Amino acid sequence: MSWIRLPLGGPLGHINVWAVEEADGLALIDTGVPTDACKQAWRDVLAGPLGGRPVSRVICTHMHPDHIGLAGWLCTKFGTSLWMTRGEYLTARLLCADARPAPPAEAVATWRGAGWTEAQIAAATARGWGSFARSVHRMPEGFVRVKAGDDLGGGWRAVIGSGHSPEHLCLVDEVRGMMIAGDQVLPRISSIVAISILEPEADPLGEWLASIARLRAELPGDLLVLPAHGAVFTGLHARLDALADGHLRTLDRLHARLVERPLRAVDCFGVMFKRAIDDKLLGMATGETLAHLQHLEQAGRAVREPVDGVWWWRAC
Repeated sequence: MSWIRLPLGGPLGHINVWAVEEADGLALIDTGVPTDACKQAWRDVLAGPLGGRPVSRVICTHMHPDHIGLAGWLCTKFGTSLWMTRGEYLTARLLCADARPAPPAEAVATWRGAGWTEAQIAAATARGWGSFARSVHRMPEGFVRVKAGDDLGGGWRAVIGSGHSPEHLCLVDEVRGMMIAGDQVLPRISSIVAISILEPEADPLGEWLASIARLRAELPGDLLVLPAHGAVFTGLHARLDALADGHLRTLDRLHARLVERPLRAVDCFGVMFKRAIDDKLLGMATGETLAHLQHLEQAGRAVREPVDGVWWWRAC
């Protein structure tokens, strides 16, 4: 098994991808983004350290562009198949098809509801819609579906999480004591858990917390975790506990602030984040904050009251 680090722009800087030996070649797990730098990195590693071996299949943990961005390119290059969960593949195909000149009305309503200014809404509208499609190489027209508990060969079985993405695939080999975790468990940061306009009334944070509890109950605590970002680590149970505790403490802080007075989502950024939120981070921050507020609502701890298209949240 080989650990490959591919370059990314932005604060993450890299993504870890993996090449697993199989009888008929290499299974590549996650792909990087469709940039010249990522493509050249693949060419170099496949021709060099990986010895020019054929690629037997491409497995993607989930549908975010740094994980599937080059899936179509690799599958075409090697004439092989893409393996994913159904929820991830279909969501990616939907988003790739949703390229339009202006954001949908539902997105604008969400931005206004969260408390964005008219200038911020105008700036986001001017950027158009459909950036996902530009961040992903054309995907294969079909895929091989992976389900929870599937035997993926080579001692690996499929374990599914949710919250960060619809149906996130992790690969676990309990005999060798390893877990390819994608973004489901990261060593130093918490994965983004955000509301999407595809499912505006969902509770992704509830799904995330439930996934953490399920992984903790089902998996050994001494696995070597191979994450998509950062270094490999041990101590799975301790890390899952820390991830859950971080979100639960944030929920309590939000609730305490809502007890004081009703707030919009943008008024909650100071509680949610340790840094200032500029316009580059506004969309991400809004999605994450709404996920926490809606979880409070689902738990009966807060209620949303619309006033002239703006959502005001108060504690229950």
